[in-house]
Amino acid sequence: MKDYTLQWADELTVLKGIVQKSGLKCETKWGADVFIFQGKNVISYGGFKHYFALWFYKGVFLKDASNKLVNAQEGKTRALRQWRFTAVEEIDEQLILAYIREAIRVEKKGIVLEKEDASGIAIPEILAEQLQSKAALNAAFNALTAYKQKEYIEFMAFAKRTETQLKRLKKIIPMIESGIGLNDRYR
Repeated sequence: MKDYTLQWADELTVLKGIVQKSGLKCETKWGADVFIFQGKNVISYGGFKHYFALWFYKGVFLKDASNKLVNAQEGKTRALRQWRFTAVEEIDEQLILAYIREAIRVEKKGIVLEKEDASGIAIPEILAEQLQSKAALNAAFNALTAYKQKEYIEFMAFAKRTETQLKRLKKIIPMIESGIGLNDRYR
C-alpha cells in the first residue's frame, strides 16, 4: 500500500504548522497525528492519492459557512468531515483556524452524535443460521454491544458471494465467542 503522505509532505507540513497554532495537544493515534482537546479527537490531517486533507472528527456539527467540508464516505461516515486540498495555494490559514476554533467550541459544549440503533438491520441468513444452531455463539453475540453486533452484521451483509460469506463467517465466529468486536484492534 502506497504512503501518500510522502507525495504531499510539504503541504502536510504547512497544515500541521497551522493546526499547532490552535493550542490543541498532538498525540499519535492509528499511526497519525491527532489533535485533541480534553481527551477528545478534534482534527487530523493526511495525504491521499489525489488530494491532501484536514478532517474534523465532529465536522458534521460545524456551520461550514465557507462550504469547505465533505463527507469522506457517504453512507458510512456519520460525524467526520474532510476539508480537501490539491495545492498549497488553497490553504487559508485564518479560515482553517476559525474552523478549528469552532470545532473546539463543539467539544466544550459536549455535543455528540446520537448512537445508531442496530435493531432493524437484517441479520444475513448464513450468520442467523449459525446463531440459531449454536447456543453458545448466540449467547456470546447477544452479550456484545449493539454497535459491535452491527459491525458483524454489516461485515457479513456486504459479502455478496457465498464463498466470501463462508470465509468471513470462519473469521468472526472465534472473535464473537471471545467477546471481541470486529474492529476492536483499531480502537
